[in-house]
Amino acid sequence: MGYVVVATWTAKPGKEDIVLDAIEKLTPPSRQEPGNQFYQAYQDPSNPSVFRLFEIYDDEDAYAAHGASEHFAEYGHGQAIPALAERERAFYETIG
Repeated sequence: MGYVVVATWTAKPGKEDIVLDAIEKLTPPSRQEPGNQFYQAYQDPSNPSVFRLFEIYDDEDAYAAHGASEHFAEYGHGQAIPALAERERAFYETIG
């Protein structure tokens, strides 16, 4: 089974480029994490301030390790999150 995270990041007005840059820098090292199975970000073409991240980890501990990683500290907490108006997360488990 996999631990699925669906995150929605909504940038503050005028901060879309900051969030996009952070996601582009965050994606490669996140995909290399030992417990990561899938990591893909999307930007809403009709509302470019909205970004969605679809992530699958081996388990909840692997997701916690992602949140504690140096690259998430730098690009997530240090760059993207301060530029967000809203941040939502939903958690699921894969079936089968």
